[in-house]
Amino acid sequence: MKLTPLTQLNQISETAWQSLNQSGSVLLDWHFLNDLELSHCVSGEAGWTPHHLLVDDGEGVLPSYIKTHSWGEFVFDWNWAEAYERYGLDYYPKLVTTIPFTPITSDKLLSHNLTQSDVVEQVITHCQTHGINSWHLLFCQPMENTHPDLFERHTIQFHWLNRGYCDFEAFLSTFTARQRKNVRKERQSIVDQGIEISHFTGAEINDELLDYFYIAYQSSYVKRDHQPHLNRDFFARLISHLPNNILLMMASRDGKFVASAFYIIDDNQLYGRYWGCSEEVNNLHFELCYYQGIEYCIKHGLTVFNPGAQGEHKIKRGFEPVTTYSYHWLAHDGFRDAIKNYCQQECEQLALYKRECAQLLPFKQPTDHKGKIE
Repeated sequence: MKLTPLTQLNQISETAWQSLNQSGSVLLDWHFLNDLELSHCVSGEAGWTPHHLLVDDGEGVLPSYIKTHSWGEFVFDWNWAEAYERYGLDYYPKLVTTIPFTPITSDKLLSHNLTQSDVVEQVITHCQTHGINSWHLLFCQPMENTHPDLFERHTIQFHWLNRGYCDFEAFLSTFTARQRKNVRKERQSIVDQGIEISHFTGAEINDELLDYFYIAYQSSYVKRDHQPHLNRDFFARLISHLPNNILLMMASRDGKFVASAFYIIDDNQLYGRYWGCSEEVNNLHFELCYYQGIEYCIKHGLTVFNPGAQGEHKIKRGFEPVTTYSYHWLAHDGFRDAIKNYCQQECEQLALYKRECAQLLPFKQPTDHKGKIE
């Protein structure tokens, strides 16, 4: 099996890429990934050098990047890099197969016939040949058979699962009385504070809306002393190329915007990715980033709402714990056993954590839901 690295996404045609993308995920759309490159959010200067692996001249492709840092991945390996540094070893460069800045589970090998397991040996050989010190396959589908030197890691996210609700009140009816009262109180507080919510899609998103959103989005990073991963050019390109998959929710008071949330939609799922505000309003984050998203899913028949990584506060609002999977290979055999043991212990701890989270769900009959948690 031959692997050919592509240093730009446009080295494979949109038609060829889309024909391989059987996942249905808009986040693997050729335009989404190409817009990241064209806007220079993904580049060598940003520490994300495109290195997409074409399998056998078109049998498959893995969206991949050579990394010189670990920002924007959401599966954290900073302590591994620090351990290498203590021993005077280079942890970077590393190869990451993922969607940049996007902790969403999806097929990471796009192919009609091949599975992830089919290409593991070839990717490891490719890394060894090209002096790449590790490979990280992030937020992928779980694999039953893996290479002996490939370590499985888990993370826990919180997703809302549509169980055929006819409206938001039907969803709330599954809550205990106390938790149902809390949600209603939070939502009523938005009305009492004079907040109005508006939805905009695709061509409805003009420069004024985009300008406000981007400034608010930037501010959410600045408050944490970070620089945003994405620039305005990327969002503008995305709205232009995938208008039917973009939803912008705006919160206003007295005709003035106070917050916004940027969503991405595909055939079955809603992804809540980016949020920001210019004014602190009590409970507005919950309304704009959770409750509005749930209502949208119910109205449009979407099965899953993924509001982003982390956030235990999502549990009592009906978001259920879900396991995500990643796989890791290290070239340096001196670290393999230690990190493999670390990953095994981490998986055990997260399994316990997931069970504990499930017990905190707000539903009246949690046993009915725990049995269905993915």
